[in-house]
Amino acid sequence: MTEARGVPDDAQEAAAAANAAAEELPYGKGWPERHTGPVVRRRGQVQTGTTDQRLLDSHGPSDWVHGDPWRVMRIQSEFVEGFGALAELGPAVSVFGSARTPADSPEYEAGVRIGRALTEAGFAVITGGGPGAMEAANKGALEAGGVSVGLGIELPFEQGLNPYVDIGVNFRYFFVRKTMFVKYARGFVVLPGGFGTLDELFEALTLVQTKKVTRFPIVLFGTEYWGGLVQWIRGSLIAEGKASAADLELFHVTDDVDDAVERVTKESA
Repeated sequence: MTEARGVPDDAQEAAAAANAAAEELPYGKGWPERHTGPVVRRRGQVQTGTTDQRLLDSHGPSDWVHGDPWRVMRIQSEFVEGFGALAELGPAVSVFGSARTPADSPEYEAGVRIGRALTEAGFAVITGGGPGAMEAANKGALEAGGVSVGLGIELPFEQGLNPYVDIGVNFRYFFVRKTMFVKYARGFVVLPGGFGTLDELFEALTLVQTKKVTRFPIVLFGTEYWGGLVQWIRGSLIAEGKASAADLELFHVTDDVDDAVERVTKESA
């Protein structure tokens, strides 16, 4: 038995016969009609079976799990899970940095110190939950007795949450994850990192510049690492009129942990 638009051929033939018989009746009398929730289907649009029947039919097609309507539900569920997990978190700061930062490097140690100092200042620490600089900030927060949060992401290679995470949420979609970074943080501290770190940094700068978020301090830690980027912003973006000189005030660059923490916590108060 073949189907067209989800309706079996024999059902279509029966509906057509009923339609032909109804032609002789007054308007509105005798038309095949089915109420499916708020939807009314008549004549050839009537579908066989019920919604419950189709739901419970384990032998039906499964390609719907790869369709856009189902993706919308997955996206919605990720927002719900993220909001539910973090709604009672309290004041927090997001710390970004490279997953490739070695554990024996000065950058890793700076991340630990930043995580510890943020906790001592009364803030939870949110990271991407991975290794490297993210692990360092989570470690500092955990060792200081604070709340250590990791927002992981599905990647082609397995990464997983680092062992210093107290509250972990894994996401399929980058844009949902980035919403959580901003919604539940009062500022960003950005350690040296790669494309992912730059993505998070420039999204935050765009949100502040366009006033989508207000009173949102952004601190870049590592003057040598970030110096070239700042010079390019000043010498290219601003010099060519692609940004204004005032946009340099959207972020602060430092090598001092105390200065970084004071700046991000004071401005977010």
